Amino acid sequence: MKIHLRKRVGRLSAGNEKRGKKQMASLYLTCIPRPGAKVQYEWLNLHVYENPKTNIEKDHNKETMLLAESVKAQRILDHQTTGHGFVSSVKGKVGFLDYFKKLADRKREDSNGNYGNWQSAYEHLKTYIGRREYTLDQIDENFLEGFKQYLQGNIVRRGTGKLGANSSLSYYNKVKAALREAYMNKMIKENPSTRVKGLKPGESHRQYLTLEELQTLAGTQCDNSLLKKAFLFSALTGLRWSDVKNLCWNKIRYTENGGWNLEYVQKKTKAAEILPLSDQAITILGEKQDVNTHIFKDLCYHTHMNKQLQDWINRAGINKKITFHCARHTFATLQLSMDTDIYTVSKLLGHRHLKTTEIYAKVIDKKKIEAVQKLSFL
Repeated sequence: MKIHLRKRVGRLSAGNEKRGKKQMASLYLTCIPRPGAKVQYEWLNLHVYENPKTNIEKDHNKETMLLAESVKAQRILDHQTTGHGFVSSVKGKVGFLDYFKKLADRKREDSNGNYGNWQSAYEHLKTYIGRREYTLDQIDENFLEGFKQYLQGNIVRRGTGKLGANSSLSYYNKVKAALREAYMNKMIKENPSTRVKGLKPGESHRQYLTLEELQTLAGTQCDNSLLKKAFLFSALTGLRWSDVKNLCWNKIRYTENGGWNLEYVQKKTKAAEILPLSDQAITILGEKQDVNTHIFKDLCYHTHMNKQLQDWINRAGINKKITFHCARHTFATLQLSMDTDIYTVSKLLGHRHLKTTEIYAKVIDKKKIEAVQKLSFL
């Protein structure tokens, strides 16, 4: 058997080339199980820069290639232990709930803020399964359809009402992600979620703070000074929690024109980004420490932190339910309200698709309509 790691360079449209989008190559494996057999392909959903120029792009390529080589080595090992590329029957007998719990626990270290969603999905999955026991290879279309119905119809949140459409979608997608990973790791022969129609997202409501509210908040005392510093920095930069948490001083670079840039790799998208920082954002960070030091190293995501954040909001006299991610919503909404063009805002947020940014534009349009309706004198 021969397994090779290869890459395929995608074509870059003229429009994307003008917007400065980098050309990427997709990584995949080819396998010839035996002489004369048909070549098998496995796309890894990993991408590298075709012509890396910055240190961030080069580091991204290096880390991605190491991951791809690791997958290749695992595939070779799988073949040696199971033979002919067949999935091991032992792997498929792993308890699905236990497997999902291990993935959820791993997210505690990998993605911080996303861990809460995985943990909530696990709790709903545990309730849905009840006392029954399911192994990985027993998860089928009927199981998934039943879980969808459970999410859409179950009374949750301590009796206060049904799950929202987007919460149901998020939890179902976590189960899909678990099955996809099991399939990628050759633990199951096929992924049943590919044959089940997914849930539809509900209308998205982006809660945010106005400029006046943000100014009031900045002048209000918070019981957790590090949380206050991180939230205001996120509101000035649009960074997600996971990127704020991982921020090191060595990612902040002084530019030739006298400004500051943040050069980092988004934790969610794995894309390299260069984000200009305002003078106020730099001021909030305070005195520069050792280059390898995490700026917000003692900041942890937990329920108590959410309470501290909401207490701070309430103390400022702001009657809104605010989470840390609302700081990112605030940045996007304020930029658009100050007439920053949507393409620039999309780039600042590191969005892959413009339609994601357009959600914020709809919020601004709604506020404009409300403002016009307020002017009435007849």
